[in-house]
Amino acid sequence: MLILLAFIIVFHITSAALLFISTIDNAWWVGENFSTDVWRVCSTNTSICMAITDQFREYQSIQAVQAAMILSTIFCCVGFLVFILQLFRLKQGERFVLTSIIQLLSCLCVMIAASIYTDRHEELHKSTEYMAEVYEGQYGYSFVLAWIAFAFTLISGVMYLVLRKRK
Repeated sequence: MLILLAFIIVFHITSAALLFISTIDNAWWVGENFSTDVWRVCSTNTSICMAITDQFREYQSIQAVQAAMILSTIFCCVGFLVFILQLFRLKQGERFVLTSIIQLLSCLCVMIAASIYTDRHEELHKSTEYMAEVYEGQYGYSFVLAWIAFAFTLISGVMYLVLRKRK
């Protein structure tokens, strides 16, 4: 049982780390001489970064992605704290339902963020406000990490739902 508990804790911490990296790092959309995320656009040639502000046409879509990724990360961290609290407070045989619900909310938020970015990426990167030609790029590793974090949070949410506290 101790090995299972250690695996669950490591899995949850890994999910949170993936969410932090994909939210913060500047690699959602990359090209030869630029990289962009949901916060800023950076030119790799000149090392100049420009924040994405309300002057961009698709700023509302970017804000939705930002909010969903932040919520997902917060839910994942709160879910871990609730799991630790429930670990010591639940009676034997009870399920970690609250932890599961919080983790599934995190899963839903990251899915919404990645789905919005996937759906709106053409409009997002054709904006004339960018300092570089960002439409000629491809998805970066932060975007991929967001989808992997979706899978991890979904799996851990289901794990918590079926997990019972045993001796």
